[in-house]
Amino acid sequence: MTGNSISRFDFITKIGFLVAAVPFASMIYGMLRGPNRYDIRKLKIKAPGLPDKFHGLKILQISDLHVGSFLSPEPLERAVELILEQKPDVIFFTGDLVNDRYIEAVEHFNTLKKIHAPMGVYSVLGNHDYGDYFAWNSAGDKTENLSNMKNFHQQLGWKLMLNEHTYLEKEGESIGLIGVENWSTRHNFSRYGDMGIATKGFKPKDFNILLSHDPSHWHAEITEMYSYVDLTLSGHTHGFQFGVEIPGFKWSPVQYVYKEWADLYSEGRQNLYVNRGLGWIGYPGRVGILPEITVFELNKS
Repeated sequence: MTGNSISRFDFITKIGFLVAAVPFASMIYGMLRGPNRYDIRKLKIKAPGLPDKFHGLKILQISDLHVGSFLSPEPLERAVELILEQKPDVIFFTGDLVNDRYIEAVEHFNTLKKIHAPMGVYSVLGNHDYGDYFAWNSAGDKTENLSNMKNFHQQLGWKLMLNEHTYLEKEGESIGLIGVENWSTRHNFSRYGDMGIATKGFKPKDFNILLSHDPSHWHAEITEMYSYVDLTLSGHTHGFQFGVEIPGFKWSPVQYVYKEWADLYSEGRQNLYVNRGLGWIGYPGRVGILPEITVFELNKS
């Protein structure tokens, strides 16, 4: 061995430090750059049964804002600017406006109030919006928080759908819209959604959309019992805020918990889209799974 050579042990040690540094550096980079690198994803959804007047309809979906995690108003303001630049016909928000408490959203009221579209903004609640994970002083405080949360949506001009349905009208034609409260197959998430109540008196149209925060709802109920739901929009998973997405390959640890965790899934004529979320919770960053604004265009063919 020459004086300039290193031992096998030293070599392996240096390689070990280098390998260990890669994920550490990735996590730091994800904290510095990931949270605010908004990704605008554009998809065309084929809908043969779509009424003629809705051909080309532009839908924008946002989800999982978790505004309590924003350290300053600027990132959310920039996200709202991007949302409005898309000029959607209608906007759907699929839950988790806050981390725990309604008060988190108050300072962002003026920014959120700017979110609007010609056919309206429709929203549902996510698991974090109920205050289930906060240590309240009393049951009454928790109830008041949820009431304030519901009123906040109304003050924003958003139509909060609490296990109910409506119809989007355009030049004499219409499509169906259903919105349910949080419904999950996982026992650690409370189940407030009720499709039976939401669809009572509902007359399915040639095209129908469901807003449901948790994507596990799709296979558990929708594909089996509500075949007339053409497009389900969900969020919740955040893509775990960590993973790999390159053309032809997509991976995240969350896939071992949720079969449908990001992007578009199809079964027969039914489609599910899982939005990766706009905000973050827990880990203050994103590695490989960027915050998302989704724009859909509905096409008859």
